[in-house]
Amino acid sequence: MLPRGLAVGWHAPSGRYHPPTKLLRKILPWRCPNAARAKIISGMWDNIGRTTAEYPHLSKLIDDPQRVEVIDPGNLAVQIRDDGIGALMIGMHYGNWELATVPGHRTGFTQYHFYRAPNNPYVDALLNELRKPLQQEGFLPKGSDGARQAVVLLKKHAHIGMLVDQKQDEGIPALFFGREAMTTTAPAALARRLDVPVVAARVVRQHGAYFKIFVHEFQIAKTEDRLADVIVSTKQFNTLLEGWVREHPEQWFWVHKRWPR
Repeated sequence: MLPRGLAVGWHAPSGRYHPPTKLLRKILPWRCPNAARAKIISGMWDNIGRTTAEYPHLSKLIDDPQRVEVIDPGNLAVQIRDDGIGALMIGMHYGNWELATVPGHRTGFTQYHFYRAPNNPYVDALLNELRKPLQQEGFLPKGSDGARQAVVLLKKHAHIGMLVDQKQDEGIPALFFGREAMTTTAPAALARRLDVPVVAARVVRQHGAYFKIFVHEFQIAKTEDRLADVIVSTKQFNTLLEGWVREHPEQWFWVHKRWPR
């Protein structure tokens, strides 16, 4: 689908002080050798380059089951479309994360998405234009304003997606690869407060522009202590995401400032 020279175009210069390389020395729990770390970093930049080059092709990818296969054994996309109570969909910057909306798109339910706009307004406008085939309803700003809007929308039985792998200063410290990382409580708090289901979607790049999207339900803790439930569920989110990264570390966006220095 994509010219290789275009798809494989983002390779940061290697170096001793390259931020992701330094991060991997600290984080990777399996103490992989330098060559393995270098392979992960190279694979990460390859994935970012491919994801960037795929933006103009999103409208074709989303409707091509040969290139984008949805693995949804519980038929959750249909369930949350028809249950009349709305839902939260969570994911992370992994594979081509833009395709995480495909299960909803193909099933036919409308979606809103939390979004942090790039600093460059021209880049923001371009991305919004390229994402039009995916975003059926609109964006919610990250932060308290977006959270308030999400409460209103969920009460109206909307479906809201969010990527939960970025650092959030207003979150709580939760272990991620054995180190505490500030983690958003928004999905757990919204789901616990409004009693809506949470569906996790992971986009795994198979090779080139071929993907599998794995869909499954995430169980929110429910006891008499709502705050404790939110904390427990938030920590469980990180455990889930860590498992995804361990499986294909080169497909995660390691350049996030996920941990404190």
